[in-house]
Amino acid sequence: MIDVYTWPTPNGHKVHIMLEECGLEHNIHGINIRKGDQFSNDFLKISPNNRIPAIVDQVGPGGAPYSLFESGAILIYLAEKTGKFLPAEVRARHDTLQWLMFQMGNVGPMFGQAHHFRNYAAEKMEYSIERYTNESGRLYRIMDKHLGENEYLAGDEYTIADIATFPWSRGPERRGQDIELLPNVKRWIETIQARPAVAKALTVLEEHQSKPTDVIDEETRSIMFGAKQFENR
Repeated sequence: MIDVYTWPTPNGHKVHIMLEECGLEHNIHGINIRKGDQFSNDFLKISPNNRIPAIVDQVGPGGAPYSLFESGAILIYLAEKTGKFLPAEVRARHDTLQWLMFQMGNVGPMFGQAHHFRNYAAEKMEYSIERYTNESGRLYRIMDKHLGENEYLAGDEYTIADIATFPWSRGPERRGQDIELLPNVKRWIETIQARPAVAKALTVLEEHQSKPTDVIDEETRSIMFGAKQFENR
């Protein structure tokens, strides 16, 4: 059994999808990042960076419980545990890992900043909005070109690279991008979204899913982006 500490964000959805795709038994523990659950001592023992998701595999290496944080590391761990979605052949494996790193180092951080400055920042800063909107567009175009030549990010097979990148790539309009100008990304998103395991995973804690119309009050802003976030713990 795997205990999953999570919230319905792109990084949370990565792990939800992987668990469903692999058919692994798991328990969901909601960590309400708007109310500050991520700063509790119990959660920090599992995720010292106070970020979701994190897991505790009750039957980890050697049969003992094993905790893990960072969504990319969790995907690799679950892939190796189950032998799924991470090819064994050297070239295919590293094709997968390079696109996983593309998501971890580029898509997640840049899309996240675009989303923040366009939707959540207390002050509208034109430089930041332009900077991250343009960078998001550049990354989408890289994916669109690549997906015009490949079924999935790492080639012909669906892998953890797709599982990691798909949740971040949905809703490009929230990052100032037009999906109709990204036909290959659109095809790829629709293909993945139609997978039964993905559809089920996206329902995890869906009642707490943020919406474009959500208004962030000052207390929540402090918890997620401000003073509360930067307290010494």
